[in-house]
Amino acid sequence: MDMLVVGAGEMGRWVARTADRPVAVTDVDAAVAERTATALDGVRAVPADTAETFDIVCLAVPISVVEEAVSRYADNAERAMCDVSGVMRAPVAAMRAALPERERVSLHPLFAAANAPGNVAVVADAAGPATDALRADLRAAGNNPFETTVEEHDTAMETVQAGAHTAVLAYALAAADVREEFATPVSETLDDLVTTVTDGTPRVYREIQETFEGADRVADAARRVADAEGDAFDDLYREASE
Repeated sequence: MDMLVVGAGEMGRWVARTADRPVAVTDVDAAVAERTATALDGVRAVPADTAETFDIVCLAVPISVVEEAVSRYADNAERAMCDVSGVMRAPVAAMRAALPERERVSLHPLFAAANAPGNVAVVADAAGPATDALRADLRAAGNNPFETTVEEHDTAMETVQAGAHTAVLAYALAAADVREEFATPVSETLDDLVTTVTDGTPRVYREIQETFEGADRVADAARRVADAEGDAFDDLYREASE
């Protein structure tokens, strides 16, 4: 059972490494696909406009182009299509429209590829043997695929991605340059989180912020804390602890 991975960036390379099957990769930048194929044993590169068909096509593309990619590569998918774009609503709807008779699964690895394995959110819109086998590959590599719904996933991302990233970046932007000796356990933890977030790619984080709500709620909460005095602060502290 072979697979085409569309997008040879960090997450596409992770998919290609994790899938226990013959894999081909493609990318809008042919040189990126070639480098990925060279770096990974048993992986080959194919042109972005390939007419070759595969049992599974997996889209490892940015959120902003995933719907276009579904349409472009639907004919290359003989049995199934999946995506690892990080959003559920748009790709699930696009795959349902473009591949009504084929298996369709949306996957969201909740980690950077360098931190794998980890939890993988799964919306199985139309599961079957091909996508079940792919999920088995994920489990065999130490990941934890867990089922969710489009609504639950996209709502959760407002907190665990858009909101969390906003809070971390806001701390980084607001922090003054102080001597290392002044570090506290809390500030050290926050500094580590800043390093984690800013060690990525700006475009990835930008697309998350543009796709999911959550940033404004963090900003509003920060203003509540900044404005709170006396008992009002105590109330907010207890609210946060709950």
